[in-house]
Amino acid sequence: MADWLRARPQVRTIRAAACDLNGIARGKRLPAHSAEKIASDGTRFPMSALNLDIWGEDIDDSPLVFDSGDRDGVLFPTERGLVPMPWLEAPTALLPIWMYREDGRPYDGDPRHALARVVERYRERGLTVVAAVELEFFLIDDSGKTLQVPISPRSNKRRKAAEILSIRALDAFDAFFTDLYDACEAMDIPADTAISEAGLGQFEINLVHQPDPLRAADDAWLFKMLVKGLARRHGFAASFMAKPYEDYAGSGMHAHFSVIDKNGRNIFDNGGPEGTDTLKHAIAGCLNGMSACTLIFAPHLNSYDRMVPGAHAPSGLCWAYENRTVAIRVPAGAPAARRIEHRVSGGDVNPYLALAAMLGAALNGIEDAAEPPAPVTGNAYALDLPRIPTDWAGAIAAFEESPVVPRIFPDELIRNLLLTKKQELHYMAELTPTEQVEIYLDTV
Repeated sequence: MADWLRARPQVRTIRAAACDLNGIARGKRLPAHSAEKIASDGTRFPMSALNLDIWGEDIDDSPLVFDSGDRDGVLFPTERGLVPMPWLEAPTALLPIWMYREDGRPYDGDPRHALARVVERYRERGLTVVAAVELEFFLIDDSGKTLQVPISPRSNKRRKAAEILSIRALDAFDAFFTDLYDACEAMDIPADTAISEAGLGQFEINLVHQPDPLRAADDAWLFKMLVKGLARRHGFAASFMAKPYEDYAGSGMHAHFSVIDKNGRNIFDNGGPEGTDTLKHAIAGCLNGMSACTLIFAPHLNSYDRMVPGAHAPSGLCWAYENRTVAIRVPAGAPAARRIEHRVSGGDVNPYLALAAMLGAALNGIEDAAEPPAPVTGNAYALDLPRIPTDWAGAIAAFEESPVVPRIFPDELIRNLLLTKKQELHYMAELTPTEQVEIYLDTV
């Protein structure tokens, strides 16, 4: 850390930040020299800071606040170390941190620790998860009363149409994407392919697979911060909210993962297109946990506007080979790369919780040798299938009542998330649709 700062004497301040349950960075601004002290001694802020609602308010009746005297947790740097923040005017570095209790135990309300627990379950079996995500987002002009596509800096025109796989749409914002890829390189975020998508001003960037889900989730969390911050420097907004436009498809975060044994073999690969029995068990686990974990995959009121049939977001509990209408897709390709694509999450998720839910459910299925239903063919939206919860209140109830969830998440995180979402459900109902969009646009 000292070497990193010595090589960058222009960096005068840092932001030490942890990820809260909504995926929002919570932390402090400090002089750059404080990074060394945080590395050795940690920094402190209340445990309740990782359990705030979408407005950044304390949770009513939370045991973390007045009942406990609003006790501090101790936060230390993650393995990521310092990374630049290219979206700010002054040279600045971000120090990702995660929370521990005073006695050194991980704080169970920290979403990064929740994912680490799942990763450890795999490690105990001699297994390594290789994971990556695809993140969709919108570029938006939010300067007026209605949201619209930004004016292209190249043509000085506003193109009010969806353009799937359009090179013209990418080139219209070439300066932004050039800066974005440069910033990803500086932050060591493995950005790969960019495409234009089906929504107004909607794009997707794939991140390269990592043999560490924590690293993959870090990449996604940092990428979301970067995209939103950099867009503002270019004079418009970027948003990962699930569905800003009623008449166009919303944004997802598709996750791909395979599992490698201690000999380096992909345990989903049987040399053919169908995959191993273990692949089927993992798929069954994902499907068995999907309704229970919908609150993770669709954590906000706006999330459920995306999850309607025919809108490029899965709504039925099913799987298939090479089929993008299903919840769980097994992509085609070389058998050695056989993997699961989990297609339910919106772009508005907390990536740590989303990957923990997916991978934890998959491991449950492997441990139980669970059997999935037969793969479907054709348009899954047209089939009579069991449905995942289609509204926020239903997802909260499913999460609270399911026996699957405690196998994946610790009790404290379950309690905190339920308190958070019940409070948001109550207060969001008091807002107009415009006010709801305003809060989600920049936060998620």
